[in-house]
Amino acid sequence: MTKPLSLDLMREDVAAIIHIGSAEIGDDDNLMDLGLDSMRAMNLVLIWQERGVDLDFSQMATCPTLAGWWQLVKRHMNEIAETRS
Repeated sequence: MTKPLSLDLMREDVAAIIHIGSAEIGDDDNLMDLGLDSMRAMNLVLIWQERGVDLDFSQMATCPTLAGWWQLVKRHMNEIAETRS
């Protein structure tokens, strides 16, 4: 079983895919400036889908920061919770 997605896990996944330490990524750092390209971002989408979070790549591209992506994740999780209640 895979770990549920968290901000820290997102940071670790991004760091691994761009080959830097997770401590080097701040919540508001532009991930494209740190070396994340669209192909790697699509790989992250697939990884996170396996953890139950279906993010839209076009939404991710509008705010390429961990803080921005975490907001998308929380919105997605809230939508799922609402449909289950």
